[in-house]
Amino acid sequence: MAEVVVSAVLPVLFEKLTSAALKSIARYNGINADIKKLHRSLTRIQDVLVDASRKEITSQSVKRWLNDLQHLAYDIDDVLDDLATDVMERELTRESEAICSKVRKLIPSCCTNFSKNSNMLDKLDSINKKLQDLLKEKTDLGLSVIEEPRPRNIENRRFQSSVVDESRIVGRQAEKEALVQQLLQADEPSHQSFEIVPVFGMGGVGKTTLARLLYNDQRVREHFELKGWVCISDEFDIFGRTKDIFKSVGGDLKKKHEDFNKLHEALRDHVNRKRILLPLALIAVGTSLRKKEDEDSWKGVLESEIWNLPVEGEILPALRLSYHDLSAPLKQVFAYCSLFPKDFLFDKDELTLLWMAEGFLHRSTQSHSTEEKLGHEYFDELLSRSFFQYAPDNELFFVMHDLMNDLATHVAGEFFVRLDIEAKDTKEEMLEKYHHMSFVSEEYVTYKKFEAFKRAKSLRTFLATSSSVVDMWKPFYLSNKILVDLLSELPLLRVLSLSKFEVSKVPDSIGSLRHLRYLNLSQTRIKDLPENISNLYNLETLILFGCPSLAKLPNSFLKLKNLRHLDIRETPCLDQLPLGIAELKSLQTLSRIIIGGGSGFKITKLKDLENLRGEVSIVGLEKVQNATDASVANFPQKRLSELEVVWSDAWDGSRNEILEKDVLNELKPRNDKLIELKIRSYGRLEFPKWVGDPLFVHLKHVSLSGCKRCTSLPPLAQLQSLKELFIQDLDGVEAVGMDLLGTCHAFPSLKVLSFKQMHGWEKWSTNNGEDLFPCLKRLVIEYCPNLVEVTLEATRSLNVLELTNCDCGVLRRLAELASSVIKLRIANISGLNDVVWRGVMYHLGAVEDLSINYCHNIRYLWEYEAVASKVLVNLRHLLVMKCDNLVSLGDNGFDEDNNLQIASLRSLDVSSCKNLERCSCPYSIENLSVSGCSSIKSISLPIGGVGRGLKSLYMWGCDKLLEREWGGQNNNNRKRLEKVAISDWSNLKSIINLNCLVHLTRLEIRHCKGLESLPDNELPNLTSLKLLRIVKCPRIDGCFPRGLWPPNLQTLEIGRLKKPISEWGSQNFPSSLVQLHLHGDGGEDGSGSQFSNLLPSSLTYLKLYDFRKLESFSIGLQHLQRLSFDKCLNLQKLSHPQHLNNSLQHFTFFDCPNMKDLPEQLLPKLLSLDFEYRCPNLTERYSKGGSYWPLISHIPRINPATCPKDDALMYYVVDKVNKYQEKTVEAKSRHRLGVSSSVPSLRINV
Repeated sequence: MAEVVVSAVLPVLFEKLTSAALKSIARYNGINADIKKLHRSLTRIQDVLVDASRKEITSQSVKRWLNDLQHLAYDIDDVLDDLATDVMERELTRESEAICSKVRKLIPSCCTNFSKNSNMLDKLDSINKKLQDLLKEKTDLGLSVIEEPRPRNIENRRFQSSVVDESRIVGRQAEKEALVQQLLQADEPSHQSFEIVPVFGMGGVGKTTLARLLYNDQRVREHFELKGWVCISDEFDIFGRTKDIFKSVGGDLKKKHEDFNKLHEALRDHVNRKRILLPLALIAVGTSLRKKEDEDSWKGVLESEIWNLPVEGEILPALRLSYHDLSAPLKQVFAYCSLFPKDFLFDKDELTLLWMAEGFLHRSTQSHSTEEKLGHEYFDELLSRSFFQYAPDNELFFVMHDLMNDLATHVAGEFFVRLDIEAKDTKEEMLEKYHHMSFVSEEYVTYKKFEAFKRAKSLRTFLATSSSVVDMWKPFYLSNKILVDLLSELPLLRVLSLSKFEVSKVPDSIGSLRHLRYLNLSQTRIKDLPENISNLYNLETLILFGCPSLAKLPNSFLKLKNLRHLDIRETPCLDQLPLGIAELKSLQTLSRIIIGGGSGFKITKLKDLENLRGEVSIVGLEKVQNATDASVANFPQKRLSELEVVWSDAWDGSRNEILEKDVLNELKPRNDKLIELKIRSYGRLEFPKWVGDPLFVHLKHVSLSGCKRCTSLPPLAQLQSLKELFIQDLDGVEAVGMDLLGTCHAFPSLKVLSFKQMHGWEKWSTNNGEDLFPCLKRLVIEYCPNLVEVTLEATRSLNVLELTNCDCGVLRRLAELASSVIKLRIANISGLNDVVWRGVMYHLGAVEDLSINYCHNIRYLWEYEAVASKVLVNLRHLLVMKCDNLVSLGDNGFDEDNNLQIASLRSLDVSSCKNLERCSCPYSIENLSVSGCSSIKSISLPIGGVGRGLKSLYMWGCDKLLEREWGGQNNNNRKRLEKVAISDWSNLKSIINLNCLVHLTRLEIRHCKGLESLPDNELPNLTSLKLLRIVKCPRIDGCFPRGLWPPNLQTLEIGRLKKPISEWGSQNFPSSLVQLHLHGDGGEDGSGSQFSNLLPSSLTYLKLYDFRKLESFSIGLQHLQRLSFDKCLNLQKLSHPQHLNNSLQHFTFFDCPNMKDLPEQLLPKLLSLDFEYRCPNLTERYSKGGSYWPLISHIPRINPATCPKDDALMYYVVDKVNKYQEKTVEAKSRHRLGVSSSVPSLRINV
């Protein structure tokens, strides 16, 4: 709907046009007439907006007119913003000497030295001419003045019925009885035609509730013949209310409700006729109707013209109707959400800051609310109307339904564009018109993608977004030309986000973006910011979170007078703050406060930051000279939701314990706001009394770490909302018990409890006979070697138990107390032998996931297989790692096939158990991994049976395995195999019968020096195989390879076989093959002629490893995108046939000391160029400042120091994925436990 911005922006423009500052500028600089003319024209246009908003639904001409007006509104706002910025600039740069001129004293300082700007006058003249054209056109379109109906104040006063739940009413019996008696006196003679019994009281005191009690009192109901219930709203309409009274007394209330039900039924029938079958559409309409509480409003929904509009794509009329029902500001902020891709995880605070930067959160000058609070209110209203929904498994984020995303894209029109949407017109001539642009971050972002935007002089938004959660952990690379050549051409930018890009330097041109309000450089590689960033007078939000190399902030920071949010979390190299930062009176967020010594930042400066709120971390508190300084900071008055206080971790005798306690006392925050508290390296023996004060009713997370001298813990059980408690490195604590409880009997809400590195801790006990942790889900005890006594009551809610470097007595006792544990992880448990472990095992009946690491005294996990199968009835995943003396899982008692009998087991992983001799598996096994077990002689896989079937098999580093062959069609259990990886199996002689592996997708055989036979004639039968690796098997049949391959193979890594590559010839690779990694064998031709007939044209990726004689290589593959050379010591030259299309995008060189030049015709399309380790010629010529730099400066990624070599790429990616999976699993686990997850998003407190 095209009126979306106009209706929301016009009130803002009127306020700016009537401001005193603008009037002064206009009066003293000859633009007063232009400004007045502008104001008059906008007023005339505003008068017809109501009519235009109705007609644009069905009239394309009116919609076009509104679009033109909307574009012009942007231009007007930009001009006014320019003028306001000039005022700020002159205020900040005017001379400091006293103004002695009498004339100058009469002129406001904001107008001093303001000279006429011919460009500005031209802009105003052009705008006024365009407005006159629009005024003329409105007459031609027949737009007329229609008074906008006054909004009825019903959202703040919902429909009140006479129904009351008397069981919930207390304390009003006396008032009720007095009023009942007064009503019952109605029989007495009176000269009045009717009588009113008033009930006075402030809002919320219970007047309506008391009236309900009277109305439903049996004595009153029997006394009066006619009764009616009418609710009077704040906007009193005597005729309407009289009509309501007559309706009410003309029949009983049941009839009235039946009439209203008929309206419900009519609406239901109408909706059904419109075939609105989606729950989302029904919910959207329902939430709109919830705001309408009279019959006319509901009929307005039924009779809306929107129902009759044709369905455009997936945009249902019901959804368009729910959007049409929004206020203009809500329409505007909703349309902004079109910039985000489907499935995007919205963060309320982040979105609020973006809305604020775009100028969408306008509050009147009389309002005491903040823009941030208004943004939260807008978001909550959209959430209540189902435009947003809570994200699954995450209480901190929100999502937008795909249909709502489509709706946002539809209403965004020609003002918002997301470059990844095909439905949008992204032709160059259209890109110039857009005001807001976003794009989904890709691994490599080129300049060409944005080149057309150089002419988009009105662009306000340059926003990089992520399309999935996985992208949160990926690095992205941006062409330097975008930073240098493009951004300087976008002078009206208000939002610039380059988060997560591998940007190392911010260009000086950033200082020219004088309209910029929001700058996000989080998780980049920047080391500093240019000093001219102080020219960004309008900057409100600066996000530098997670910049590990950031070491300095500009000294000119004090000029950023409008800065409200500065996020410098996780910036370990930043060790000081600019001194002028305390002069930024608007600052609400300063997430990391670095106290300096000498002339550094002093804690007393925080006194001037009166609006400081949200999340704060204070480091360097050892530099505070006295407690009075901390008191001056006035922390009790700041609205902090998260507080971290950090002293130095040096314990060299220079600490003043008494001072540290006094300082911590003075830093006590407000108890009605704090959610999270962290105290690190505090040096006193005990904590102040406020730590653990039950008045902190919202405190959910507490972390105490590095407080080595503390001998006791604060009474944290008194915190009724506490969900997470982390205690680490408190060496002075010897006993944990009643001190932790205080006056309470238990932790009522605690779900996660963690003790780590408590080297002095010996005893954990309480004597109250109650379950201390009725809600505890996860318990972690790590590196507490002296803890030997644990006397607690049963903890039946515990699901996860993790113990590392503890005494076996702790494990034994906790296993007895927590019979509901489903996940148990133990590592390096002292004294844990076979006997102790078997005693523990009897309590593990509920365990599903068991991990045993570094327990060197265990030789067998169980003595009898039958016993284990009866105890571990729920065990699904078993991991045993680094248990040096483990011989076998079971001592004896296998079944007749020598297999395990634990029927529930699905996954078995045994790793680096150097004395393991045998390993057996149950029929139920699906995933088996045995690695680094150098003594193992036998792995018993189930044969036959009715089990689920093995799906993945990984065997590595098992040199002494006695079996000489692998495979066999009689093994029914292997028919479901999908992944097989075999490596370092010296005795393996042959692989047989691959035909049965019809589900196999991945087959890897590496470093099997004795392998002689591989049935390659069966490979064509493996139709599901996508990846094949056969490397360093020097004795394999000399005929292999002979051109027999799986028909759907996509990735092949091969080499170091008996048959040298030079003898391979044409291999008839399938057309599906796109990735090929060849290992050299020393017999190659230096000219590279052996590749002429070998390489298939379908390749997109080619890696040549250890071709030491190779001197030249011709790139003759037209689809090739990635080309990598590793240890090609004599490689000097690459060539590319001129007649072939160039599709190459990525070059990688590792240890290629003689490589000199690259074909110039390949350079323009490159996305990455890596030359690492012993590539001196390439480094010299292609590095920044080198002779070839002008030809490659556009490439997004050029030899990043963090890039791994290609043969480690798989492990690098796997590591990243594993870390992501760990974070995801942890986040989901934390969500299931009902605790908040750690997220990078900035938390603001409204």
